[in-house]
Amino acid sequence: MEIKKLNIVITLGLVAIVGILIAQLLWTRQAYNLEDKKFNQTVNIALLEVVEKLSAPGTSFAKSPIQNIANDYYVVNINNEFHPDVLEHYLKTEFTRLQINTNYVYAVYNCHSDKMLYGKYISPETKSSEHKKISFPKHDNLTYYFSIRFPDKTTYLISSLRFWYLLTFALIIILLVYVYSIYTIIQQKKFSELQRDFINNMTHEFKTPLSSILLATEALNKQQSVIENPKLQKYTSIISNQSLKLNSHVEKILNIAKHDASGLDLKLEKIHLNYFIKDILEVLKQKNENLKIELEIDDNLVIYADEFHFSNVIYNLLDNSAKYCDTNPEIKIFSLKDSKGLYLKFQDNGMGIPPKNIPQIFDKFYRVNSKKSDEVNGFGLGLFYVKKVVQQHHWKISVENNKESGITTTLFIPNN
Repeated sequence: MEIKKLNIVITLGLVAIVGILIAQLLWTRQAYNLEDKKFNQTVNIALLEVVEKLSAPGTSFAKSPIQNIANDYYVVNINNEFHPDVLEHYLKTEFTRLQINTNYVYAVYNCHSDKMLYGKYISPETKSSEHKKISFPKHDNLTYYFSIRFPDKTTYLISSLRFWYLLTFALIIILLVYVYSIYTIIQQKKFSELQRDFINNMTHEFKTPLSSILLATEALNKQQSVIENPKLQKYTSIISNQSLKLNSHVEKILNIAKHDASGLDLKLEKIHLNYFIKDILEVLKQKNENLKIELEIDDNLVIYADEFHFSNVIYNLLDNSAKYCDTNPEIKIFSLKDSKGLYLKFQDNGMGIPPKNIPQIFDKFYRVNSKKSDEVNGFGLGLFYVKKVVQQHHWKISVENNKESGITTTLFIPNN
C-alpha cells in the first residue's frame, strides 16, 4: 500500500476511534447525570413517606418539608415529636423498599435552637441496635427536624454505572492498541523499504563485476594457451560456473525484491502437466547424473498456470530435494484428484526437516540450521519464492516428513 493511502486509512481509523471514545464519554456523563437525578427523586419519595408516617394526622405543609441543601445533603421538617429509633426504622424500611443501598448519616435537631440532639451513621449491613432511652426536651411549642446525608453517593452512582465505565475503559485500551499497531506497521514498512533498497543496491553493485568476470572468462577460454592446457581449462571452467551460479542468485534476489514491491504479473496458460514436468526433469538430470525421478502423472492432465513462474516452482522443489540428500536422490512425482481439486505431490528420500522448523521454511531468508545447509549454497529465497507464486495462483502448499526418510511436498490446485 502506498504511503499516502496508508496515511489516509490510519487517519480515518484514528478519527473513528477517537470519535467513538468521545461519544462514549458523553454518553457516560449523561448516564451519570440521569442516575444522579433518579437517585435524588427516589430519596425524595422515600423521605416524603417517612414524613407522612412521622407527622401528626391531618398535618399539612405550606411548602415541601424536604429541602435539598447540597447534592448529598437533605433537611426534613416534621411538625411533630418523634423518637430517633422510630425515624431509623422508617428510613431503613423506605430505603430498602426503594432499593437505596448506600451508607447515610442522619441527625435530629431542635427547631428553635438548631442544636443537634442525636445522630447516627447507618450502612446497609448495620443491624438494628437495642432500644436505648433518649431524653428530649418537652414543650408545647417545641418541634424537631432531621437531616440526612449520603457520604458515599458518588461511589454508589459510579458502581451502578460500572458497565459504562468498563466499556469506556475497553475503548481506551482499543485506542492505545490501535495506535501501537499503527506505529509498529509504519516502523515495519520503513524497515522493509530500507531492506529492499539495500538489496537492490547491493545486487546491482554485484552485477557489474560479475558481468566483467564472465566476459573475461569467456575471452580467456578462447586463448590458445588455455585451450592446450587442461588444467587451465578446469580453472577457467570453475570461474565461469561459479560466476554463473552467483549471477543466478543475484537475479533471484532482484526478482524477489521486485515482486515484493509490485506483486507477480501472472499470465495463465494451458499446461499439460506431464510433458511440462518432463522438460524440467531433462534439465535437472543434466545437472545431477545420479538423480532418479519417477513420474506418475496422467498424460491428459491439464492445469492453468503462469508457465514461467510455475516452471520455477517445480525446478526449485526438485532441486531442493536433490541438494538436501545424503545418498543418491530419488524423487517420486505423482498426482491425486478428488472433488475439491488436484494434489500434486513430490516425495523424496532426503534428510527430512525437524517438525519444529517446518512452519518457517517458507519464510524469506530462512534456512534450517544443519550440517547439510552449511554445505549447500543459498540465501533461503527459493521456498519463499515458491510460496509467493503458489499464493498468487490461489493454490496451497504444504510439507510433511515421510515415515522413513525425506519429505513430501504437496501442491493443492483447486478445481476453480
